[in-house]
Amino acid sequence: MRRSHLIKSTVLALAGAVFFAAAAPASAKTIIDEWASVKAPPAPKLKSVTVDPKNTALLVLDLIKQTCNQKVRPRCLASLPKVKAFLAQARAHKMMVVYSLIPGATAASIQPAVAPLGTEPTVASHANKFIGTDLNKILKAKHIKTVIIVGTTAQGAVLFTGSEAAFLGYKVIVPVDGSSADKRYAEQATAWILATAPTVGTSVTLTRFGMMHW
Repeated sequence: MRRSHLIKSTVLALAGAVFFAAAAPASAKTIIDEWASVKAPPAPKLKSVTVDPKNTALLVLDLIKQTCNQKVRPRCLASLPKVKAFLAQARAHKMMVVYSLIPGATAASIQPAVAPLGTEPTVASHANKFIGTDLNKILKAKHIKTVIIVGTTAQGAVLFTGSEAAFLGYKVIVPVDGSSADKRYAEQATAWILATAPTVGTSVTLTRFGMMHW
């Protein structure tokens, strides 16, 4: 009887496993399983913005010769003329400008087209430029409420510094033609996350340089 009961229990258990495997919803698949079938959502809407230079800072992130060049990241190099033009406008309006570097780089590493003036502060950190630096202190000292973020990489410094700024209570403006990566997908994913992520999405405005007004 015991053997018969054991066999019956085993058969029922196997039958149940087969049933639940067959009945498992498609959502049980991981995103890796579904990768090829995922369709990109509609592009976030770009918005016109009016910039108040008195309480806004321009953050120029990691535009250095080692990584922003034709070989490693040509899309970054292509963005430099627009960043340069906006940087000139920011300075003309006496807006605060802050630069960032990756650890080991120096101010001399920054692309000459967008090089800092001697009076403009520079911080060095990895993707999140608030971590391990005085960036928040520097901004608070000037009563900054809004940051405009340009630089590279989109999925690194732009994404994580922009997100952290939102978490810290700043309004964040990201001109997408000043945010670059080595691949278009990285720029697309970054724009979507910044526009839609909880807390972050309500503080971030995506725009382009030509839609920013003084």
